[in-house]
Amino acid sequence: MTRTKAAAARGDSSDRPAPQHTADGHYVVVDGRRWRASDPSIPESLRQELVDELMAARRAVRGKETDARARVQDAKVALGERGAPWWETPEPEELRERIRASLRSLLRKRAGSTICPSDVARIVGGPGETWRGAMDEVREVAAQMADAGDVVVTQKGRAVDARTARGPVRIGFPVD
Repeated sequence: MTRTKAAAARGDSSDRPAPQHTADGHYVVVDGRRWRASDPSIPESLRQELVDELMAARRAVRGKETDARARVQDAKVALGERGAPWWETPEPEELRERIRASLRSLLRKRAGSTICPSDVARIVGGPGETWRGAMDEVREVAAQMADAGDVVVTQKGRAVDARTARGPVRIGFPVD
C-alpha cells in the first residue's frame, strides 16, 4: 500500500492507501464518490499551506466561527477544488476569483505576516515557469483589494499602489 505525500511528510505511518484518481487525474475517488482533485501544478510547499488553512477552516466550522465557511471556500478555490476547473483555461473573472481566494488563504495561514505576489502567481499560474505570466493579474487584483480596504500593499514597509509600484511588493491584511 502507498501512503499519500502529505502522510509521508508528517510521518503518518497509517496503512491507509492513497486515494485513487480517475484516469484523467481530475478527480479523486473516495468510497465510490468523485471529488475534484487539487491542482497538481501548485508547488508542494504552497499546496501544503493551503491544505493547512483548509483544515484549520474546517475546525473553525466545527467551532461555529462566523467566517469559517468562507475560509473553507477560499481554500478550496485556491487549491482548484472548487470554482473553474484547473485543467481548463479560466475566464478572466474566474482567474481573479482564484487569485483573491489564494491571497486570503495564504494571508490567513501566515497570520500577522505578509506574502509575496509571486506565491499567489505560483498557485494560479500553472506548471513550471508559466506562473510569471500571472504576476500582472495578481498585482492588479491586489490593488483592487487594497482599494477596497481588504489588504494593504507595501514596499519597504510603506503602503504603495500595486499598479504603479516598481520592484518587489508585499501584501498583508490591514493592521487595525
